[in-house]
Order: sequence, then structure tokens, then C-alpha cells
Amino acid sequence: MHIPDGFLSAPVWLSMDLAGAAAVTLLARQAGRRIEEARIPLLGVTGAFVFAAQMINFPVAAGASGHLLGAVLLAITLGPAAACVVMTAILAIQALVFQDGGVLALGANVFNMAVAGVLAGYPPYALWGRGRWRSPAIVAGGILSVAASAALALGELKLSGVNIPRAALALAAGLFLLNGILEGVITLGAVRALERLDAAALRRPAGRAGAAWTALGAAALLLASGGALVASQSPDVLESLADRTGIAQRARVLLSSPLADYEWPLGIPWAGKAAAGLAGLGMIYLTGWGIGKLVGRRRSG
Repeated sequence: MHIPDGFLSAPVWLSMDLAGAAAVTLLARQAGRRIEEARIPLLGVTGAFVFAAQMINFPVAAGASGHLLGAVLLAITLGPAAACVVMTAILAIQALVFQDGGVLALGANVFNMAVAGVLAGYPPYALWGRGRWRSPAIVAGGILSVAASAALALGELKLSGVNIPRAALALAAGLFLLNGILEGVITLGAVRALERLDAAALRRPAGRAGAAWTALGAAALLLASGGALVASQSPDVLESLADRTGIAQRARVLLSSPLADYEWPLGIPWAGKAAAGLAGLGMIYLTGWGIGKLVGRRRSG
């Protein structure tokens, strides 16, 4: 779902850069006021898990693949404002270090996934996540988060003058819906696993829920180091749509990164992907930890 450079027209990507920056700034201020101090250490752990999970594409249908967005999982564990900030950090590192998503299109990707994905996916959990409708609420949140992100991405392509035939648009919508259902099911499974390790993991301070968060960190390490062995090699839904419609490339930003496409040039494909994944995991964890420290400093100030 990451929009590469060259897909959006200059007025669209520039407008989305401004909108994304404004929204993240506002939500970052809210995160500084609302996140519980005891949960600040979780920013790095949950961010690292979502980054690792996003590396693993799974088959959807029609030769396309999808991956976990993670917006609802972050919102449930951290709160929506902090989730937006952590997701923004993930997207920035993916674009700048791994060339996954465009640099010029970073604002669009941030607004679509980190802002709209979180704010659309969290309300079902906030409204019904404490009662008997908890499981359906989490699944519905996953579906809504993907649907909102996808609708914005397709709308931005339309505003950029990209001609998407009706049949291709309908196919993309169906694939995104399937991706959203899988998103909801995976998110529900992750939440249940955390609570199975510690029934109060999502309610108690982080220091008293060590087993759950240690397991989440271990899962992130496993996914980052070995996920490439089971990941689908099919293009994701947006890439598949581009292949079907021949989306024209406009402006491109040429970056030179040794970790482009999640590959470290070690001469062994699996080892290169594992090394790149682990390097990214460390970057995300340290960035989340730094954000937590900054938030903590603002709270104490």
C-alpha cells in the first residue's frame, strides 16, 4: 500500500506532504499529553513488531499479495495518537532507508496509513472493545483501517490524473477488502496472544507485563530474520494495479541505500534479507525509544 514516487502529481504529493506533517504534529502533541508514562517503553517494541510484520507479504488473490498494516494493533497497545507517531516513524525509515514507498509521496503514505489508518480503525475498539463485541470490533477495525488507507491512495491516484478502468478499480477494491479482513484476523490473533500470556497486558503498566512484551519482541526478531523464507513474492495490491493499468512514472527521487528493498548485499539472499530486517528492527526500536524519551521529557516539563 506504500505509494512509490512517480505515481502522484506534484500538486497532490505536495498537498499531502503538508497535510501529513500538520496531522502528525497535532497528534504528536496529543500523544505527549495522553500516553501513560509506564507504557512509553512499548513504543519501540510494538513499532519493531509492526515493522517486521510489514516485511511479510501474504497472498490475497488474483496474483496479488498484502501485508499487515498494524495501525489498529498500535492503537490498541499505545493509544491512537502515539500509534500515529510510531507508524510515521516506521514509514519514514522504510522510505529513506529501504526505499519502500516514495520520499516525495511520504506525506501521502503517512496521512493514508499513519493518520487515517489509525483514526478509522480505532473507533470500533474504543466503542465495543470492552464487552462481548470485542473480537468483532477488532476485526472491524482492521477492515476499516485498510479500507480508509486504500480509498485515500486510490483517490490520490485519481486526483493525479491516473486513469484506472472500472474493472481494475473493482478488482483492487475487492483485493483491499480481503487484505482488510486478514488484517483484522491477524490483529485479533496478536491481541489474544498478548492477553493469553498476561490477561492484563493491555491494561497494566508495561513493567508488570514483561512476558507479553518480551514475546512480542521475540516475534519481531523471528519475523525480521526468517520471514523472508515464507513471504509471498507476488506484488502487493497497489503494485498489481500499477502493472495492470500502466501508471505513468512522473518525478522520481533516486536514493542510494545499501538496504534498498530490504536487501543487504552479503551475497546470500536469505542472509541479506535477514541482516536488513534486523538492522531495520534496531532502527525502529531506537526511534521508538527516542520518541518515548522525548514524550516523557515533555510530560515532566
